[in-house]
Amino acid sequence: MAGSRPPGPLGTSTSTSAIDEGTLARTASPVPGSAGVNPPVAASSPPVAASAGASGTDPQIEALDLRGNARSGAYALKKAHPSVKFTSGRRNKDDQARAMASNVVHNRKWIEETYVSTTISKACQKWVDDNPDKKTQDEIAAGLLSVMNAATDADLGKLSKHLSGDAFDVQPVETDAEAIKKTIRGLSGLDKFLEKEGGLVRWHAQF
Repeated sequence: MAGSRPPGPLGTSTSTSAIDEGTLARTASPVPGSAGVNPPVAASSPPVAASAGASGTDPQIEALDLRGNARSGAYALKKAHPSVKFTSGRRNKDDQARAMASNVVHNRKWIEETYVSTTISKACQKWVDDNPDKKTQDEIAAGLLSVMNAATDADLGKLSKHLSGDAFDVQPVETDAEAIKKTIRGLSGLDKFLEKEGGLVRWHAQF
């Protein structure tokens, strides 16, 4: 549906199903200026909605390397629900390839079932289809990364809003779940909120 990845979504204690990192939903996305790299948060980012300390910033949220509405939305969500845990923010191409591979190992058609159909998403699925002998997460990640490395920034921007810092994932929970989801749906600038992608449980917010 981050250049500096927060604690992974797997291995975190929760009563829900295993959580995978998020991706882009089946909806068109605006093309970011540059994708697959990790620039610092823009100085023009909107003021955050809450402060976590004397500095007015929250280390967990800043580590997500988000921009614009995604960054301010993360602060607003954390202010409303301090217990919320973020599992993914901005990703570089290596991060994105690993995230996708973690799902492909369970479902070889996961890419076409999850992503909006674009040149880059179809190229990634084609690589998976053409390499049935590549079955481990590392092997698949390496193959998907090779596809991304050959793509333009414009194409990458159509693959996932995580690449531009315009999306974050939240660890699904049972306690206060409906209240948290209601807050996410009400965040300013929200483009799409998903509770599942490709049949896998995750809470993915993109802006």
